[in-house]
Amino acid sequence: MTLTATRTRWLQDNGVYVAVVALLLFNAVFTANFLTLGNFRTQLVQAAPVLIVALGMALVIGTEGVDLSVGAVMALAAAIIPLYLGAGPVPAVLMALVAGLVAGLFNGFLVAKVGIQPIVATLALLVGGRGLALVIANGQLVQLHDPAFLALGTGDVLGIPISVLIAVVLAVAVAALTNRTTFGRQLVAVGGNRRAAALAGLPVNRVLIGVYTICGVLAAVSGVLATSRLGAGDPADMGLLMELSAITAVVVGGTPLTGGKVRVLGTVTGVVLMQLVRATLIKHDLPDSIAQMIQAAIIVAAVYVARERR
Repeated sequence: MTLTATRTRWLQDNGVYVAVVALLLFNAVFTANFLTLGNFRTQLVQAAPVLIVALGMALVIGTEGVDLSVGAVMALAAAIIPLYLGAGPVPAVLMALVAGLVAGLFNGFLVAKVGIQPIVATLALLVGGRGLALVIANGQLVQLHDPAFLALGTGDVLGIPISVLIAVVLAVAVAALTNRTTFGRQLVAVGGNRRAAALAGLPVNRVLIGVYTICGVLAAVSGVLATSRLGAGDPADMGLLMELSAITAVVVGGTPLTGGKVRVLGTVTGVVLMQLVRATLIKHDLPDSIAQMIQAAIIVAAVYVARERR
């Protein structure tokens, strides 16, 4: 391999880390009040729900799939929580997670057993799931007042926001799952070549159903935290465009859309990068619409780089 090719490969694998460092340096010099504890806390709290969804998306993309329904699953969680919060925060959270589990099982069944393409299978739940959430909530935003539940989104432990702690624990768990378990190795094998994995006797269908189920549960966790932080169940707006943010973070982080690889640390860094991009533009008085266009451009660039690598 030539020196130029080596440098190009290094940038392809580590470009997201370089971009984060460059943005941090830019903001440290040109953005007022950026290097403050309050600002870092705000950025981490805003990034936590996106990271949790992106972790599940990384697993799905690792199998050469995609889950477009994560935002709708978040909306389902937001709609279900008010129904059970009267019995306490634990039943409400558990029922929201069950909804995510059922949604993930449904997606996994369509992909693994029925043989529907992932983008089509999850598109059905993208539309139907949010519609169901609106029906459950009667199309209304419901204010929540349970202090224990609201603490999930606004409380902290030793000065660290609870939502950030949950996101970090889940990131470590997903990294361990992909790198230290048989399921993780099977996931990568299925994504690399599903037919070869089946011929080798790997439980392809079980892996696919498991991956989509995990993604659904993680989306529900994100919906719980976002609802707690908002202080209201809002299925109309909860999770809108979350699938775009999650896919962007995963692809920018180095997990190829062609499957066969999952980069958890890259996904975490991708989430941080996209949050920094959005925060930088907002702090310099540029509208969020510009951030969305830049996000789209980053997706195209990341996919192109991944294509060149492959």
